Amino acid sequence: MTQLHFNLNMEELKDSVMNSNMEAVVKSSMVLILNEYMKKERDAYLKVDHYERSEERQDQRNGYYDRHYMMSVGKVKLRVPRTRSGEFSPSIFEKYKRVDQAFTLAMLEMVVNGVSTRKVTNIVKELCGEEISKSFVSSLTAKLDPIVKQWAERPLNTMVYCPYVFVDAMYIKVREHHKVVSKAVYIATAINEQNKREVLGLKVDHQESFEAWQSFLQSFVARGLSSPKMIISDAHPGLKKAIAQTFVGTTWQRCTVHFKRNIIHHLPKKGRKEVILDLKRIFQAVKPEDARRFKEEFLKKYEDNTKLEKARKVLDEGFDDAIQYMNEPDKYHPFIHSTNHLERLNEEVRRRESVIRIFPNTQSAFRLLAAYLMEYAETKQQQRALLKN
Repeated sequence: MTQLHFNLNMEELKDSVMNSNMEAVVKSSMVLILNEYMKKERDAYLKVDHYERSEERQDQRNGYYDRHYMMSVGKVKLRVPRTRSGEFSPSIFEKYKRVDQAFTLAMLEMVVNGVSTRKVTNIVKELCGEEISKSFVSSLTAKLDPIVKQWAERPLNTMVYCPYVFVDAMYIKVREHHKVVSKAVYIATAINEQNKREVLGLKVDHQESFEAWQSFLQSFVARGLSSPKMIISDAHPGLKKAIAQTFVGTTWQRCTVHFKRNIIHHLPKKGRKEVILDLKRIFQAVKPEDARRFKEEFLKKYEDNTKLEKARKVLDEGFDDAIQYMNEPDKYHPFIHSTNHLERLNEEVRRRESVIRIFPNTQSAFRLLAAYLMEYAETKQQQRALLKN
């Protein structure tokens, strides 16, 4: 194993890494990478692989012990390898104190971001003055993939029943066959019977289409998700068709925020303030019969205004799909009338994605986005545990 000698501009490197908004993802991956680093360092010290006989053997493996270690991103629990004689000591603790963890953060960011192993090798060489094995960097990257894959494919039949499911898509840039292409990222969340939010999963695909949406939704069925009472989304035609065919009997709720925007888009700029207030009144109703009455009053009030003809038509045609949430218990109304909370999550995902701008491949995109969603889900669980205590 190559021994690295650090010779860095620490403040400059640390600032560039810590300002990248990747701390949450870095911390969730920190233990994995450092444990692998120490394990390989012990292998290099012993000069033999597992179960290998050699006259060059230095010592015997003797399991691991746990050690907490404070880093810039917070306290982490490491699994430290040891040898029978006790003479082996990982250099990580001394080195990472000396360099203030900057090398680890920089390397982790590059690995999680999906930067090619060649670039990682060149950057490490430039920063440290020594080469690090390309195969070692590749092995670190490979260690992340099974973890995010296992999380993305975990069974859903063990969680509390989720009556309300939210789905949405966003677009990212990916390099493919020497070209930069747009790809759709599908994300699904849910609210369970305890009114707690869950992350169901994600998928990276070529584009928004019926086939892609159907495959995404069917993956939840395969993982054991019980048919939800309601799915909340925008009005993408392919998505609507996929919902109807995948979850027979499930109600589709059209996102009221998107719906109102569609109506407002067709309003003339002059005099629209009063019209918008009347429109909002419809969706401030609690009961569907009240909303329907307010809608009829709206249509009657503006029936002679030819400039509002298109807006009235959009409202009338999409109204029933946009008030389905009113048939559910009142306590859920603030959460299930729109996809707002999922869009806020998408914004956080976008902040991480914007660090890379263009992913080197689809797998690197999936790795980073899944890592963030895993961190988000774990944070929510920790918050619930603190509230219980």
